Amino acid sequence: MRTAVGPGCRTDSGDLLDLDAAAETYARRAGELPDGAPRRGARDAMVAAALPFAARLARRYRNRGEPLEDLEQVARLGLVKAVDRYDPARGSFTAFAVITITGELRRHFRDHSWGVHVPRRLQELSLDVTQATAVLTSELSRAPNIAEIADYLGVVEADVRTGQELAAAYTATSLNRPVSEDGRAELGELLGAPDGELSLVEDRLTVTTLIGRMPARERRILAMRFYGNHTQDEIAAQFGISQMHVSRLLSKALTWLRTAMLSDAPAAWPESSASTVPSARVTAVDPAVVTVTVTGEIDRDAAGMVRDELLRAIKERGGAARVAVDFAQVPFIDAAGMAALLSAEAAAAEAGVGFVVRRAPGHVRRVLTTAGLDRLFEEPAAV
Repeated sequence: MRTAVGPGCRTDSGDLLDLDAAAETYARRAGELPDGAPRRGARDAMVAAALPFAARLARRYRNRGEPLEDLEQVARLGLVKAVDRYDPARGSFTAFAVITITGELRRHFRDHSWGVHVPRRLQELSLDVTQATAVLTSELSRAPNIAEIADYLGVVEADVRTGQELAAAYTATSLNRPVSEDGRAELGELLGAPDGELSLVEDRLTVTTLIGRMPARERRILAMRFYGNHTQDEIAAQFGISQMHVSRLLSKALTWLRTAMLSDAPAAWPESSASTVPSARVTAVDPAVVTVTVTGEIDRDAAGMVRDELLRAIKERGGAARVAVDFAQVPFIDAAGMAALLSAEAAAAEAGVGFVVRRAPGHVRRVLTTAGLDRLFEEPAAV
């Protein structure tokens, strides 16, 4: 396991060096001073100089059910022991003081805070897991997984799980604890109430079934994001794609899930996928309408191409009075894609030509409607 001053008690490296130098000087002089006031004075000065260091170590253990004042008192006791036992030949004072003071703090928790008897080794394991979780959360900007905690502590994953489970034994709550100001109601009287989680069982089963209908890539991305606590950048690195692409895939999957959850007969997952190369081309021309068929996801990368093709079709429409965009094979559109439609709509209006969108899939239709572009739909929404 790692032994360090730790992130909870960061201090300037110069301060640590000054403290180490002062301790070494004290240890050398203490042997030369006679017993009595001179030696006690030097010892008291050394302890006073190191008090802020001990306080920082104590603050590492705050918010664990023990008053900070008590923890600081325990840390001071450990500091006194460290000063009395310090031997410069064995290394720096600060490293020795960390071990001594931390040991006193852990002993205090073992003796005063565990509501259920737990062996000493397991108590220390639980405290290590709790501390490592806090450190890694700060370093990673997210909750660490079991493997990361195990690697940080140098233990196996089973030990991390054990340490997490033991946290429940840290402070046991009495069933006779009053839960009202008048003391008439006790905690035990509230047990056995209906479990609110039961109402979510059906939804969770439905979500599980729907996720099973998704392609393997989308299933894995959802699992990494919401079960593995991975960031979008980390997911993007795993798949070799951009963070923006991951964001689009998550948005598409979650939108489909929400729609399917509210439907009695969920639609199948769109067969068109991101692997379809986006395209836009004129596929039909008649005296009244020019049809432009668009395929693939219309995102930032494809929006420019789609806009240019729509503008070209409007400009070269011949005598046609309307340009229709077929979206039947468009599974996704983002803000850049909507901007391309707005550019085409403006160009069509300037040319006095009608501009409509046909056969937009449900998800795309909802996105365009939310953005206020439902005026472009040629056909009304299905009832």
